[in-house]
Parts: sequence; C-alpha cells; structure tokens
Amino acid sequence: MAYPVIERPSPNRGPDTHERLGVLFHHSQMGFEDTINLMQNPASQVSYHCLIARDGTRCTLVPDTAVAWHAGPSRFMGRSRCNDFLLGLAFEGDTDVDPISEDQLASTIEWLSARWGPLGLSLDRLADHRQVSPGRKRDLNPSEWDRLLRALAAHFGGSGSPPSFPS
Repeated sequence: MAYPVIERPSPNRGPDTHERLGVLFHHSQMGFEDTINLMQNPASQVSYHCLIARDGTRCTLVPDTAVAWHAGPSRFMGRSRCNDFLLGLAFEGDTDVDPISEDQLASTIEWLSARWGPLGLSLDRLADHRQVSPGRKRDLNPSEWDRLLRALAAHFGGSGSPPSFPS
C-alpha cells in the first residue's frame, strides 16, 4: 500500500549538507496538524525530515539532503551533533500513551525502503531520541522502540545489529 505523502516545508533547517548516515526516531507528543504548524513556525526552531500520522500519511518537512533541527544536544556512532548525520523521523502522538499504529509502522517501512539500500542503512544506524540524548529526552517508549526494531529487522532482513545504549 502506498501511503499519501504531503510536503509542508519547514523554515527550521540548516544547509544542504546532511550526511544521511542513519535515522533518529521521535514521537511528536502532539497531533499531526499541530506538529506541522509548530515545525512551520520559525520561532520554534525545530523540525523533522518526516512526520508520520496515525493513518500512515507522511509529511515531508525538510528534504533529506538538508539538516533538520530535531536532535538537539546528542551523541551517536561516536559523534555529537546528530542533526548533521541522522535523518529525523517522527511519529504523531506520544508512544508512552499510544503505541505506534500499524499504519505508522507500514508507512515507516515504505519511507525507509527508498533509503535503505541507497544510503547503506542498517539496524546499527538507527536510534531513538532517548538513546542519543539520555536523561534529556524520553521518546520513544522502550517497548515501542523494540517493536519498531523487530518490524524493521523482519522486513529488511536484520542487516546490522541494533546499537546498545546505557539504560
């Protein structure tokens, strides 16, 4: 199934110098339209590359080649400034309250499928916000992170091992 894709460009972005080495997953804590409105407000200084609604609709906010402002102070793969090298993908809602929907999972796989081979992605190049910003961020819910990784490993053949993070 091909999920709808809309584009609502965010002004909250850096230069077209994104390295696209992996993906950082978030939850938006807000509804789909409210999140898009926040991302389009220059005063918020926050954006994702992609936001996925509960029904699987995807909104592209920042092109993959540009730096989106989603990670803040962060560290992954031995580097800081995750905004520079991890694409930011967010799920509408709060994974501590509502699990990632089946449509969100399927839409994520669809989004990643176009990038997996060309970018050389693997499970060890995926993280969630709490892992790259421990003590500062809480998304995703750990059980939802595990569920997401299982779905991705089943679809993409488990290439690479999930990174281990301190609890």
